[in-house]
Amino acid sequence: MRRTWGDRYDRLVRSVRADRGMTTSEYAVGTIAACAFAAVLYKVVTSGAVQSALQSLVKDALDAKF
Repeated sequence: MRRTWGDRYDRLVRSVRADRGMTTSEYAVGTIAACAFAAVLYKVVTSGAVQSALQSLVKDALDAKF
């Protein structure tokens, strides 16, 4: 039996609609990745080297002569 374009379209629509459950798992993985990135960024910003660099930058900005 030969498939018509209508049959192929119906099959495609059904396969796309069957993928609804992926959104929740993708959202969960994205949230976990964002939290991990935030934790790494927090550790970097609170490290001694970065804190001293930021303090130096702020001190230089406040001591600037206009």
